[in-house]
Order: sequence, then structure tokens, then C-alpha cells
Amino acid sequence: MTTLKTANSESIMAAVLKSLDENKAEEIVQISLAGKSSMADHMVIASGRSTRQVTSIAEKLVDAIKQEFGIVSKVEGRTTGDWVLVDAGDVI
Repeated sequence: MTTLKTANSESIMAAVLKSLDENKAEEIVQISLAGKSSMADHMVIASGRSTRQVTSIAEKLVDAIKQEFGIVSKVEGRTTGDWVLVDAGDVI
């Protein structure tokens, strides 16, 4: 039985950054939205070397967030891989 971690914006952000690093995302930029937007507390932008890598990074990120916190992220743009948006609630 897997125990899920408590999901708060800081723990989700740490998991996102860990997944991006492990999957060789490039040019990772963190933007704090706390107190500036009701939409989310953090936004992360990252690049990949190819559309295939971008798609893979996004899929692994979605799986990591689901495994660790039980959060089912909303995903857009996965089919083309030119860009992918992953909405994990407090972290986009």
C-alpha cells in the first residue's frame, strides 16, 4: 500500500522540479504567483531538446504527481509536443 504525501504548493513544486531535473528538462524557470494570482501559487517553464522529449517529460511529470500526491493533472498540448501545459492545481 502506497502512502500519499500531503499536497501543498511547496511539496508539489518540489516534486515538479525533481521530475524535471531527473528527466533532463532544460532552461527551467520558476515563477512565484503567490499573492499575485488566484489561479496558482507557482508556474514552472521548461524546455526539451525535441517534441518527443517534451512529451516524455510531461508524461513522467503527470505520473510522478499522481503517484506522490494522488493528483490527476489536467494536460493540454501533449499530442503535438511543441508545448505541453500541465495543471497540477497550485503548480502550473
